[in-house]
Amino acid sequence: MRSTDLLLVIDVQRDFCPGGRLSIANGDAVVPAINRLAGSFEHIVLTQDWHPADHTSFASQHAGKQPFDQIQLGYGAQTLWPDHCVQNTPGAEFHPELSAEVLARTELILRKGFRTNIDSYSAFLENDKQTTTGLAGYLRERGFQRIFVAGLAYDYCVRFSAVDAVGFGFDTWVIRDACRSVGPASSGLNSSEEAATRELADAGVHSITVSELLGDGGE
Repeated sequence: MRSTDLLLVIDVQRDFCPGGRLSIANGDAVVPAINRLAGSFEHIVLTQDWHPADHTSFASQHAGKQPFDQIQLGYGAQTLWPDHCVQNTPGAEFHPELSAEVLARTELILRKGFRTNIDSYSAFLENDKQTTTGLAGYLRERGFQRIFVAGLAYDYCVRFSAVDAVGFGFDTWVIRDACRSVGPASSGLNSSEEAATRELADAGVHSITVSELLGDGGE
C-alpha cells in the first residue's frame, strides 16, 4: 500500500453482528478479513454509528410504525430501523474480535448518526446530502488519495460512503469480501446487493477482494 492510502472501516459494531439489535447475516465474517488487512495499511479510520435513544430513524419513535417501514422526513425517504447502536450501550461498541493491530493503527474514530433528527449512512454526508461530517476535509488535509472501504453494511453505509468518497474526489475501492449486506432478507426491506453493486459501478467505485489487494492468494 502507498502512504496516501487509507482503510476506511464502516460500523463494525456489536448491534450489526449476530445477536445484535440490527443483526446482519454473517456480519461478523468481516472481522477476520479486516484483521488481515490491517497490517498492510499505515492509516485506518473507523466509523461508529452513535445514535441517541430517541433517534428519528428508530421505528419506536413513530406511533404505529414497524422496523423497515418507509416514511418521509424533511430530507426525503427514511427507512425505519430497530433501535440500534444507542450511545454508550454495548451494542454500539466495536466488535470485540477486531484485532489490537486494527485499533492501534486507527488514527480517527468518526461517530455518525448522533443528530437526533437526521440519519447518517455515509461517512461523509448526513442523509440530507448537505450536512458534512468533516471527513473529506480531514482526508484531504492529510493528503490521502485512495480510499479502501470495508465493513457494514455493503448495501447501506458502505455503499453511501463509497459513492460520496468519489464525489469528494477520492479514488475509491470497496473490498467486496470484507463487507456484508442487510439485503432484502429483513422483512419488507427493499434493498439488494445487486442494486448496490450497480450504483457503486455507475459512480466509478472500484471493486476488489482481500486477496487481490494483498496479493497473497488468500493466505
